[in-house]
Amino acid sequence: MLAGFGAWSAAAQTAPTGAAPAAVAPAYTPTNAAGQIEVVLKDHVFTPSQIRVPAGKRTQLLIKNQDPTADEFDSSALKVEKVVGGNSEGVVRLRELDPGTYPFMGEFNPTTAQGVVIAE
Repeated sequence: MLAGFGAWSAAAQTAPTGAAPAAVAPAYTPTNAAGQIEVVLKDHVFTPSQIRVPAGKRTQLLIKNQDPTADEFDSSALKVEKVVGGNSEGVVRLRELDPGTYPFMGEFNPTTAQGVVIAE
């Protein structure tokens, strides 16, 4: 080792100042083993109410209606209507979406059952 030079350590290396931070991928809503996003309808409220999906990719939502009464997953922006019976499940298939925000609601309980799909 040369005099005046300390031991070199890879852990001590840092990015040069002014370097751009690494790009962070959007945080999409997680999917189940079947590749579906699970959305629970309980007490006439959708959870999650904000769903993030990749733009340009088909997506499936598994609507789990835990209320005793039926409701209709409805969205003119998504061009989808799907009645899901009480205490049952239904699959909603979304087309490839352009980047944007697409509101949806429960047609039978529109004041409480609301949400949005965000394609990015």
